[in-house]
Order: sequence, then C-alpha cells, then structure tokens
Amino acid sequence: MVLEQEGTFTVSGAELYTKSWLPDGPIKARLVFIHGFSDHINRYPAFFSHLASKGIAVYGFDQRGWGRSVKKPAERGLTGPTAQVLSDIAAFLSQPHLLGTPGSQEPVFVMGHSMGGGQVLTFAADPKYESLVEKVRGLLLEAPFIGFSPEERPSRLKITVGRLAGMLMPHFQLAHKIAVEHLTRDQHVQVSIKEDELMHDTGTLEGFAGLLDRTNDLQQGRTKLEKEGVVKSLWVGHGTADKTTWFEATKQWFEGCAGGVKDRTLRAYEGWYHQLHCDGECSGEFFEDVAGWILERAGGGEEVLKKAGETPKAQQTHEAVVPAEAEGSQKTEAKL
Repeated sequence: MVLEQEGTFTVSGAELYTKSWLPDGPIKARLVFIHGFSDHINRYPAFFSHLASKGIAVYGFDQRGWGRSVKKPAERGLTGPTAQVLSDIAAFLSQPHLLGTPGSQEPVFVMGHSMGGGQVLTFAADPKYESLVEKVRGLLLEAPFIGFSPEERPSRLKITVGRLAGMLMPHFQLAHKIAVEHLTRDQHVQVSIKEDELMHDTGTLEGFAGLLDRTNDLQQGRTKLEKEGVVKSLWVGHGTADKTTWFEATKQWFEGCAGGVKDRTLRAYEGWYHQLHCDGECSGEFFEDVAGWILERAGGGEEVLKKAGETPKAQQTHEAVVPAEAEGSQKTEAKL
C-alpha cells in the first residue's frame, strides 16, 4: 500500500502544486524529484509507487509554468530565469521534513529527469547552494538534458533569433512540440501524452534562453562537479537510442566533468528511448536499478563512500551486464 498526498508549496509569491508517494511502513530514504520540460509530477505514478513500496518516500512539485502549478494560460512556461528555478529547488529541499531540520533523519536524494536533470546538475555545481548540496546523500539523473539529440537540435539561426527576441519580450510564449514517438516506445504512453492537457509544450523566450544557457554550459564543460565531498554519490541513466536528449553528450560530461564525485555510476540502457520510467515493460528494470542504488547508499552510508574512494583511477571498471530477456532491455554499466 502506497499513500499519496497532494498539497501546495508557496515560494517567492508562487503557489506550486506538490505531491508525495509515501510507504505504509518505515521510511528508509527520501527522494526529491525534479521533472522535465512540458512535464508534471503525476506523469511518474508507476515509478514513484514502486520506489515507495521499497521504503523510499518520493516528494515532487510541478515547477513554475508547468502542470497543476499553472492557474491560467498566461502562466504556461513562465519559469522565470535560471536563478528563480534554482531558488525554487533550494526552497523545496529546505523544508523541515527534508533538509531543513538538523539531526538524524532518513538520507535525502535528489533526482532530475531531462530538463530537470540539467537543473539538478546546475544547482549542485552552484557555490551558492554548496552547504545545502552537502546534506544530500546522492544525486540521480534520468536522461539529463546535457545536449540536444541530432533529431531535436535547433539551428544556430533559430537560437540567435530567439535570444535577441527574448531580450525584448522575455515572457513571450512559444510552443515547442517534441514528437511523442521520440519520447517512448510504449504506444499507450504516446497516446496518453497526446491527450494530457497539462503537457502544453509552451515555454517563454526567457525560459528557453535559460534552458539553452544551462545546457550549453554543461555540454561545453563549464558546469562541473569537481570539488570533492560536495556531491557524495552520482547515478546517471540514459538510453542510447534517446531521440530527445543526447546520450553521447551525457557520456562526455560524465567522463570529463564529474571528477569530484568518487562514487559515480553511468548506466547506458541499450536501445532505450528518453523516458526510461515508461519505455515499455522493460522499465521495471530501471525501477529496480534506481531503488537498489538508493537503498545501498541509504544503508551502506560511509562504507559505500570508503569503497568508492579506494578504487584507483587507473583501475576504473567497465562492467558488462548480462542482457535481460525483454527486448531492448540490455544495459551496460561504467562504475567509477
């Protein structure tokens, strides 16, 4: 049995929709989840319910401009600049039941999907939030937006014109539709996305500029996790056939910009698409991977960190994992 709780969270004058998925037994870990572009927190029910059934309480909110946090059409995509996005994440994390109260409590993890993954990395690398990030037990990224896939990459002209227009009309709304066939191989999920009125595909020029800047800083290696001890553990999962965000950009960032995190794992899901949490029946494997990684660190504590620290860089392992029986569920793992 999983308990679902809805509520609101007020920050900087905005009332944001929140939802939690709670275990009916003891809580072993807490996970804060940051959703992606034109997405909302109620798009992950099977994934979050699975985590809660394992003792992992999940907390999320619909970001400004998205989901049920939008009260009128003029608010669609009205995220504010990157500074506002990061401030909202910090305020949510600082609540008493998460990181706002010192003392012994269940370890807190933070996970971001797609655009939310890029936001989590930008947040974790910002010195302004270092003291808060140090309290987080680990970060998880699902198909993070570190680079456009070749199928979705906009032209230089479109980016330049958009930036210039954004300076003059930051709140101007613009639709950006992503082909549902690029998000998931599950046809039932494709239909549900098309029918979901909360997935409005609308951003503002200011919001798009912030997203492009964060992504460019990540892909160019300017956003790094290089200071040891700030981020304790990092897990990154990405489908190699993702047609929305680019697996190769994620791999390049992981190999070159995460050196300050000794306990880090990149898991490539061979042939999977963008939404690992609902890419067909094989997604159960992704559920187990995430739950297992969190629970190992929730229970292992310092022992896991010590083990990671004892692995010399010269002995980094690239461990082949036996493919699962389900078609398209093969995965490879690189542990560092």
